[in-house]
Amino acid sequence: MAGKTKAPSPGLFIEDRSRRAKRIRRRAIIGQMAIGLLILVLWEGCTRFGWLDSYYWSSPSTIVRVGWQAVVHGSLLSDLAYTSGATILGFIAGTLIGSAIGLSFWWSELYSRITEPYMIAINAIPKLALAPVLVIMFGIGFDSKVVLAFLMTVIVAAIAAYSGVCNIDKDLEKMLISLGAKRHHVFLKVVVPSSIPWMVSTLKINISLALAGTIVGEFISSRQGIGRMILYAGQVLDIDLVWVGVVVLSFLSIVMYLGTVWLERLLMRGRTPKS
Repeated sequence: MAGKTKAPSPGLFIEDRSRRAKRIRRRAIIGQMAIGLLILVLWEGCTRFGWLDSYYWSSPSTIVRVGWQAVVHGSLLSDLAYTSGATILGFIAGTLIGSAIGLSFWWSELYSRITEPYMIAINAIPKLALAPVLVIMFGIGFDSKVVLAFLMTVIVAAIAAYSGVCNIDKDLEKMLISLGAKRHHVFLKVVVPSSIPWMVSTLKINISLALAGTIVGEFISSRQGIGRMILYAGQVLDIDLVWVGVVVLSFLSIVMYLGTVWLERLLMRGRTPKS
C-alpha cells in the first residue's frame, strides 16, 4: 500500500544502543585522561611557582626522577612484587574460602542461624587492630601480610555469598526436588550459579581491603614492600620517596581494580546484556 512505512528492525535499536555505549565509554576514557593530565600540570605548575611547598608536596617531575632512581639503584620493583603478591594471594584465598563458607549455609538452616551472628560479630572486629598480634604470630615475613589480606576479605565474601543463598527462589528448589533432583544437583545447578552475582559484587571492594591489609602489615614490621619503603622514607624525612610510594600504590590499586573488572566481566559473561 502507498504510504506504508516499514517498522524499524529490532536489530537497529540494539546496534544504536551498542554504538551509544561505545561512544560514552570512549568519551569517559578521554575525560578521565584529560582530568588526570590537568591535575599533573597544575601540580607541577603550583610547585614550580611556589604556590605549593615543594618540600611537602614534591612535584610530578621530581617523583618520576626519584622513582626511576629507586627502580635502577633501589628495590622498588622487588618491593612492588612483594606487596602485589601478598595482596593477590590474600585476596584469592579470602574470596574463595569466604564464598565457600557463605554457600555452605544453604545446606542447613540450623547451621546458618547458629553461625550468622558470630560471622557478623567477627566482621565487626577491626582486623587492622589485630595486625601487631598477627605479625607476632606469623612473623615479619610474607606470611603475615597474606594472612592480613585474607582476614580483610574472607568475611565480606562469606556475607555476600550468604546473601545470594538467601535470595534464591525457594519455589524453584522445591520444584526441582519434587521432580527427583538430589540436593547436590540443586546446589550445583541453582544455588552456586544464582549466588555468583552476589559474590562477584564484592570483588572490587575486597581487592582494596586486601591491599590495605598488606600495607598495614608492612607498616608494622616488614623487610620488604611498598609500605616498608614509605615508612623508611618518612623516618629519614625523604618526602620525595614517600610520594613515590604513594603514587606507586595508587597505580597498583588502579591495576588491581581493572583486574577485578575484567574478572567480573568474565564471571558474568552470558548473565547480563552486553553494553
